[in-house]
Amino acid sequence: MTEQLINEAVTASQPKPVSNRKRIVVVDDEVPIARMLRIRLEANGYEVFEAHDGQAGLDLVHKEKPNLIILDLVLPVIDGFKVCRILKFDNNFKNTPVIMLTARTAEESQKLGQAMGANAYMTKPFEPEVLLKKDRRTDR
Repeated sequence: MTEQLINEAVTASQPKPVSNRKRIVVVDDEVPIARMLRIRLEANGYEVFEAHDGQAGLDLVHKEKPNLIILDLVLPVIDGFKVCRILKFDNNFKNTPVIMLTARTAEESQKLGQAMGANAYMTKPFEPEVLLKKDRRTDR
């Protein structure tokens, strides 16, 4: 169900950039995790941009107009819940899917993520193949 929502949202999201590759913004304050995601996603044909705090993530999303956002929850400046909510209230990004990728495993965090508009919620540590599988579904 979540994967179908992501697929539908990407199809209806931002106008296609000049590049044919899907654009992903990764927002994670843990630089090694953000870099690992970038390397794995780029190796699978995605164009990836990184930010390491919530405000930088918002700025990058506005600049790059991605097809997908991978968002940590615990971030400096603005937390991931607020970033997600801000984006989901923005007409330019309300249909852009957000995957929350976080160390928070509590059910309350998952529910709050859904309430903020996240399309999927994954916990760290994670299997890169599982994330890639979710991302590949956005190519349809």
